[in-house]
Amino acid sequence: MKLTVVGCSPAWPNPGGAQSGYLVEGPGRLLLDCGPGVLARLREGAPWPEVDAIAITHWHLDHWGDLVPWVWGAMFGPGEHVPAPKLWIPPGGSNMLASISARVGQTRMFSDVFDVHEYAEGEPFGAAGFEVVAERVVHYDLLAFGFRVSANGQTLAYSGDSGPSESLAVLARDADLFVCEATLQESNPEGGTRGHLAATEAVDVFNESGARRLLITHRPAERPLEDGLEQAYDGLELEL
Repeated sequence: MKLTVVGCSPAWPNPGGAQSGYLVEGPGRLLLDCGPGVLARLREGAPWPEVDAIAITHWHLDHWGDLVPWVWGAMFGPGEHVPAPKLWIPPGGSNMLASISARVGQTRMFSDVFDVHEYAEGEPFGAAGFEVVAERVVHYDLLAFGFRVSANGQTLAYSGDSGPSESLAVLARDADLFVCEATLQESNPEGGTRGHLAATEAVDVFNESGARRLLITHRPAERPLEDGLEQAYDGLELEL
């Protein structure tokens, strides 16, 4: 299993950076999230990206926004004859995509370009030859998930965006690699329902989970990590 960090910026892009997009290659090619800038990065290696499946963790724009230009390129541009990837989205997401399509005057824009499926919390689904399990995480009041991706005896866990949640350690249990967001400079336990972690909290979850390797992501450039922590950057490639 190989991971390429296509983009890892938080809600505002780091200088020159793309937002969330993680390409996992093994039995097939699976893209986890598809935020702004991700499609352009993928096109640096090919006229149009060929992926077998895309899985979206939640509906904040920095995690799915490039599905829209993907549609235009697939309908009218260089992706016109590229096989349609499966698109795995959170429960209820089909209605949201249909509403967006209606508002921009292309009523079938997503369903014509992607093979759209909704995943269910805790139920394994197959994507690009991987087994994927979506675990519910805490991200403000939004329905949001992290992914556990497995194939060939290897497992990658990806937190998506999450505040403190017991499900994170379950998600990352004994994983070969835990890709965990840590947007905050420091924790704020008195701040109500949260949507993000501090780096110290990500480390605590990692230690509890028994995962073998931690990669911190979704981190603003203005908030450097302490020495000893491994941080994602655009273009990073890792073999599990």
